[in-house]
Amino acid sequence: MAAHGLRFTDFYSAAALCSPSRASLLTGRYPSRTGIYPGVFYPSSRGGLPLNEVTLAEILQSQGYATALVGKWHLGLGLNGTFLPTRQGFQNFLGVPFSHDQGPCQNLTCFPPNTLCYGTCDIGEARLPLYLGEKIIEQPVDFTKLVPRYQEFSRSFIQAAVKDRKPFFLYYASHHTHYPQFASARYTGQSPRGRFGDALLELDGTVGELLETVWECGIQENTLFIFTSDNGPETMRMERGGSSGLLKCGKGTTYEGGVREPAIMYWEGTIKPGVTSEMASTLDILPTIVALTGATLPNTEIDGYDLSKLLLYGHPSPRNVIYYYPPSIDPSVGIFAMRLGNYKAHFYTKGAIHSDTTPDADCHLTAPLTIHVPPLLFNLSVDPAENYNLLNKGIPKDLEQLINLILQQREEFQETMEYAESEINKGNDPSLRPCCNPECVPKPDCCHCDV
Repeated sequence: MAAHGLRFTDFYSAAALCSPSRASLLTGRYPSRTGIYPGVFYPSSRGGLPLNEVTLAEILQSQGYATALVGKWHLGLGLNGTFLPTRQGFQNFLGVPFSHDQGPCQNLTCFPPNTLCYGTCDIGEARLPLYLGEKIIEQPVDFTKLVPRYQEFSRSFIQAAVKDRKPFFLYYASHHTHYPQFASARYTGQSPRGRFGDALLELDGTVGELLETVWECGIQENTLFIFTSDNGPETMRMERGGSSGLLKCGKGTTYEGGVREPAIMYWEGTIKPGVTSEMASTLDILPTIVALTGATLPNTEIDGYDLSKLLLYGHPSPRNVIYYYPPSIDPSVGIFAMRLGNYKAHFYTKGAIHSDTTPDADCHLTAPLTIHVPPLLFNLSVDPAENYNLLNKGIPKDLEQLINLILQQREEFQETMEYAESEINKGNDPSLRPCCNPECVPKPDCCHCDV
């Protein structure tokens, strides 16, 4: 895909954690507008992505597309599956409604059989369930068979859509390489990078198999592939958590390592191969696909831009600004940082537990919330690692106009932002934890089935 598609070097997730970033990908809206803050959903969360939000899946379904989600959802479960993807425009769903570390890790079996997955989990709310539609078909998940199962389902979905002469939208949300790492028998022990490398190999193999299916169906010249991620690496896991390379910090922070992501857009015969430093975001996926399919944008505030002219004709990106929200959004504080052109200003900085263990103390949980007046300012075109604050000794004359413009745009953005009620602050209800045998006791140990 990288060799034959358009690779983005300056592509951003809308958040540094998975629930808010996934909400933004599907709605084209900042998480402040959808209420997906602060933090992420848990198996017992009362809230979820509001049903009045219009998702990309709903838009494409209305255009006659077959729609499917395979993998990780993490946008709420709710009472009787209120917030499952089947209620949000996805006609088909095979996957897990939350993150796979949000269950007892001793119930995650990796390869070879009866071998625990690589690492321990943080939360033990529920045994990890595998859903088909709105029904649990396996609990806990058998990770030795999960990805091959996903592959078979995805392949069948694509083939059925082609046979029925229907356009399709497949959102493949891989669990890889989220901690704890796992891989099926085919990939276990195959990488010199260890278990993390095995997981990465399986992710790469998965993408390859999806491309193969499209080629076998003969629809490669009518299929757009988009590859990206939801947030930066969890460096607190050290060798088990990935690396942000030269970018500063990682998951949970508003430094570049928290939100700048790899991205490739590939359309055989349509998108010219190459590399672009034009700015883009997961927020832009919805309006871009709406433009390419001739659909209509939802009647609501959309924060994304249509990138279709960039993809089709190599025009400049219409995006010239990115606003960075922290995981714990506070309407009284607003954005932590913004990028305008090549310049990034930090108004607030704070470390995160997810970015612990790096040599940089700014990344760590112990790095407190700090207000910067004037802001920290970096030229990302020459300093993507955010090492050299251009305002370290005050505001130079040649940067006064730029700083005034940044402060003006920040104020205008914050004045027009309408913060939705927090869905995550709606609290938790232990009875919402999924169980394939809902009447059994004691939970979660009795929640065991393989339908």
